[in-house]
Amino acid sequence: MSASITITRRSLDAKGLRRTAACADDASAARRMLALALLLDGKSRKEAAETCGMDRQTLRDWVHRYNAHGLEGLLDRKAPGRTPRLSAEQKAEIAALVEKGPDLKTDGVVRWRRVDLQRVIKERFAVDMAQRTIGKLLNRLGFRKISARPAHPQGDVEARETFKKTSPNWSRRPSPSAPKASRSKSGFRTRRASANKAR
Repeated sequence: MSASITITRRSLDAKGLRRTAACADDASAARRMLALALLLDGKSRKEAAETCGMDRQTLRDWVHRYNAHGLEGLLDRKAPGRTPRLSAEQKAEIAALVEKGPDLKTDGVVRWRRVDLQRVIKERFAVDMAQRTIGKLLNRLGFRKISARPAHPQGDVEARETFKKTSPNWSRRPSPSAPKASRSKSGFRTRRASANKAR
């Protein structure tokens, strides 16, 4: 075995690596453990690599990762994913903008819609975002999709409050004395037949 790929981590011997590989859920990591076990058994790097379906350089890389990180180093690293299109500062700015609400004079709207925020994000940050993506962003920022109906900026606040106080609640309740109408299988209301018609 070449000195350049000597296994320096000795927490597991060849037998321990095989036992761990037999219980591993990750087949690729188990194959790498078996390759390391062969090296510990004294097999050459070429023989260990070919037995476990990899080339010598790949096995060398896995030995270095095992020495540095142990068994965790034999697992496939997760892809970092897409870089966020907006930075944390930009997201905070959008959250503050939505929280404050639009200004009719400068923004031209009385409430924010996704299409409006799409335009603002394009103008401020030079980032094109789909309306659906903006909806997901708002959800992550803690904003609910359904909002209260906006009041007209030139509306009379006092008149609106007076109307709320003086308007009756028109919820209609059924009379307790009224008989409940039954429905036939066809869905139409039916009345109980009289005794004369039943004969």
